[in-house]
Parts: sequence; C-alpha cells; structure tokens
Amino acid sequence: MGRVTRFPDDLVERMPGGEAITMIVVDGVGGLPHPATGLTELESATTPNLDAMAAESSLGMHVPVAPGITPGSGPAHLALFGYDPARYLVGRGVLAALGVGIRLREGDVAARLNLATLDGRGRVTDRRAGRPGNAEGQRLVRRLREGVMSPPGVDLHFQHVMEHRAVMVLRGDGLGADVSDTDPQRTGIPPRPPRAEGDTASARTARIAGHILARAAEVLATEPVANGLLARGFAEYRAPGGFSRRYGLKAVAVARYPMYRGVARLVGMELAGTPASDDEAVELMQGAAGHADFRFFHYKATDSRGEDGDFEGKVAAIEALDRLLPGLDDGGVVIVTGDHSTPATMAGHSWHAVPLLIRSRHARPTGRRLTESACRQGDVGTIAARHIMSLALAHAGRLAKFGS
Repeated sequence: MGRVTRFPDDLVERMPGGEAITMIVVDGVGGLPHPATGLTELESATTPNLDAMAAESSLGMHVPVAPGITPGSGPAHLALFGYDPARYLVGRGVLAALGVGIRLREGDVAARLNLATLDGRGRVTDRRAGRPGNAEGQRLVRRLREGVMSPPGVDLHFQHVMEHRAVMVLRGDGLGADVSDTDPQRTGIPPRPPRAEGDTASARTARIAGHILARAAEVLATEPVANGLLARGFAEYRAPGGFSRRYGLKAVAVARYPMYRGVARLVGMELAGTPASDDEAVELMQGAAGHADFRFFHYKATDSRGEDGDFEGKVAAIEALDRLLPGLDDGGVVIVTGDHSTPATMAGHSWHAVPLLIRSRHARPTGRRLTESACRQGDVGTIAARHIMSLALAHAGRLAKFGS
C-alpha cells in the first residue's frame, strides 16, 4: 500500500515505484500573435524535437493562479510544483536569498536589492547601475558588508546575487515583512523610504531597513556609477511542506538563475550545482537521471526576450531550447510547459493561459506541435497549474484509485 497524503487539496494514495518524471519549464513561453503574421512565438519557431514529442503527448493549457491574474515567477513555480499559490505566499526576497544558498530560519526577513545610479540631487538615473559584471557587483557588496553594521538586536547579512542584484537578510525577534519597496520603478525621482503597510513588527522592519539603506547610501556615495541601493520584495521566510514528503519523490533541480534555485530549495529539492551555461545545465540534468525520481529544469531566455519585447529573439530562444531537448529526455514522463506567459507584444508577464505538454505511454495525442492553438484543443483541457503534479504522478503510475 502507499501512504495517504493531502495533495494538492484532496486525499490521495501514492503507489510505490513508478516512472521518473522530468519537468522542463520554458519560462514565459506563452505568447500572443505577431501583428504582421498572426502567429505566436511558439507557432513561429522551428522546433523539430518539440514537434516529435508533441505528436506522442497529451496537450492542454494551464492557468498559473486564477483567470485574469498575472503571476510573478515565484507563485507560478509553486503552482507548477503543486502548491496553491494563493495559500503559500512567498516573496521574492526569500527566493533570492535561498537561491544564493543562504540558510534561512523561520521569521527571517529578506529583500532583493538593486545597485543603482543616483544623480547629484538623489534621483534615480539607472535602476540597474549599468548592469555591472559579477566581479564588480561582488566588490560593491563587500563594501556594504564592511561599512554597514548590524542594528541593535538584529543580524544583518548582504550577499551578491548576480550583476546588479543582491539580497539583504534581517534576523531577529519581532520582525515583519509587510514593508513597501524603495525602488520607484522609474527614473527621475528619488528612492522611496521603506514604509510599513501592516503591523507593529513590519513597522520595526521598516525603521531598521530605512537606517540600513541610509547608511548604505553613505558607503556607496563615492562610487562613480553604483552609488545607490534600491530594495524590493520584502518577505518573511515560512517553509512550506517538503516536496519529497508530499509526493514520495527524490527531486533534483537545475537552474542557471538564483531565484529559480531558490524556489526549488524552498520546497526541499536538491540542487545539482550552479550551471554557467545551458549546455552545462543539460549535463547536470543528465547526471541526475540515475538517482532522481523528479528532475526540474529551468530555461530563462524565453522570458528575458519576451520582457524585452523582442519577438524574434524569443522565437530564437525557443529554437535554442528545442536543440537542448534531446539531452533532457531520459525517458519516463516528460512535462514541457511555462510558469506563465510573457508575450513579446506586451513586453511583460501576462494572465494568459500557458501551453502544457505531458509525454507518457498513457498519453492521448491530439496534435503535432506545442503551440497555443494545438494545446487549446488537447485532451487535458485548461486546468489550474497546481493540478499538473497530480497528472504527472498519474501518468507515472504513482497514484492509486481514489475511494473504493
């Protein structure tokens, strides 16, 4: 017999054994038609490997959070892993901290930081400080560590993430995370002060963060470019139930970007190194094939090009992923989908449903391409993203019949 566990909202019984599952998340893959051609990015791309897989797969669409809701990457990934994103609210600061290997404790508060450029009147002129390289970003964060002391009763930790991005972690009693961003999200105006939007604990965090950011501005004032600091995504760490305990799977994650390693670590997945390239990420996935029941692979370029509004660049990114696909397919159940849609015509995340492919020997093939139009006609239909894991387990022969 298996073990009864609550997943995702109902009582189900897991079966021992079953096939391995590979989840390939093509970030922001969903799109909208180009005005000149009437084709989406997926429909415009040449994808022989995806086409071959689609021809033997069940197809459908998924809604990351709820109809009309545009998701962030954190909640969208939690939904893919079977966690209701409306119940498990996790901020980007926590994901950034976990992604760079910081071991958080319950109650820690983390915030993402941008190195920024300010003019002589304290107005933001570049929210990313010219996108410094990693070596320069690390140097600047070392300055912050050396020059900004921990306030009384609170432990403070700065860590570089990538390029202009860093993270700040506060540890102490009586901290809350309902604090507004200091990043104004546009140039020409000064950074905003952190303000509490909730309880007394959050008010304490806002005061402490204000002191820290003011001191950080003094430390960076002599820098020619990165002379400011912007804070976003204040979040308190509360660990959800572990992935392995929830599903009975040994899970391994491969992601180039820290935030996606962070969401994998949040649910208890093992990280297979820190790949410096997509080819290296594929090699790590291949190395995990022999000892993992569940492999998660994250591919970022599609989302980046979509947010740039670069339609052709996103098409090229999809074609590059297609060339990686043979190295990711180790048999068993394969899921190919996105965490959300990022149409290049909108240059940002959107609320549109996301194409979904599930390849298994139990699939009901209905189309020959992974595209929005083919997936809308697939046998899976349109489902909530949090139900993808139950479908994956069923296709892998890992769920028992419900009831007598």
